[in-house]
Amino acid sequence: MTRQRKALALISGGLDSLLAAKVIQEQGIHVEGVNFFTGFCVEGHTHAIRKKDRAKPKRNNALWVAEQLGIKLHIIDIVEEYKDVVFNPKYGYGAHLNPCLDCKIFMVRKAAEWIEEHGFDFVITGEVVGQRPKSQRKDTMPVVQRDSGIGDRLLRPLCAKNLPPTLPEREGWVDREKLFDFSGRSRKPQMALAARYGFTDYAQPAGGCCFLTDEQYSVKLADLWKARGDRQYELDDILLLKVGRHIRPAPHYKLIVAREEGEGNFLQGYRKQYPHLRTVSHGGPFTLIDGEPGEEDIELAARIVARYSQGKQADVVEVEYTDRQGVAHTLQVKPLAAHEIPRAWIL
Repeated sequence: MTRQRKALALISGGLDSLLAAKVIQEQGIHVEGVNFFTGFCVEGHTHAIRKKDRAKPKRNNALWVAEQLGIKLHIIDIVEEYKDVVFNPKYGYGAHLNPCLDCKIFMVRKAAEWIEEHGFDFVITGEVVGQRPKSQRKDTMPVVQRDSGIGDRLLRPLCAKNLPPTLPEREGWVDREKLFDFSGRSRKPQMALAARYGFTDYAQPAGGCCFLTDEQYSVKLADLWKARGDRQYELDDILLLKVGRHIRPAPHYKLIVAREEGEGNFLQGYRKQYPHLRTVSHGGPFTLIDGEPGEEDIELAARIVARYSQGKQADVVEVEYTDRQGVAHTLQVKPLAAHEIPRAWIL
């Protein structure tokens, strides 16, 4: 009796990975999923924090995809290992600080190691030729296979007919005729296939939840590296870059100013790790200070925070400053006027 073949699907939580896994599952292959946690893809994180986004779904899309498919999902933390991909991408960055091609190579390599350890036969991804300008081109797809070391055990079911047959196809584990020839940036073929399978509720078809592809986020990350003098980050840094209004009045410190109540509540979770400011006499934003401010810096920071408070038109606003040791004192400050906050300070 021929044994059932087993495939590991890279599950991002987007439509493409959902469909790719389903296509192979339909051919009688045992499919399990893997989601590599880098820290840069935290779907629903900002929705969960911001009060105005409370109505949006908080689900983890990768887990949701696995549930729709009825498969086991392995979530693997690669935060530390992934840093080298972000710092030193062999193939460079995309439009921002997104090392897309190196990222794909890294994840496929990790998947290749996983299938060797667990007795699986091949790896599935939801890639489509021509869909992404950096990592999903016909000339870069072979690079992923070569540099990851997976060779022809990488199957891309949605565009397989545009590529040379892989080992699973040549060996007859999967029927190449039941695979697809999608290409280009249009998502209509995927949406039509989703409808055929009965999938109506899925993550935005454009997919991609990596904050490194976001211009504003990349600006903040580059600023963090410059301020600290090296290209390092921790998970808390990644999360804090997604929250609040970031203002850098000087190279040695910046403010993270809550934009609304939900963000303020989240930032208060860091109040023992960072110096912070809060307005006392008027309603206003909770604010963290990242860096080493001097006395004059603290007064300026308090004036900036007062500017974003309900007392921005007042002559004086009382602001409480708490240092790293938890010692608090109050300042009476005049709020800065809007024109006194240079655009260059706002990241």
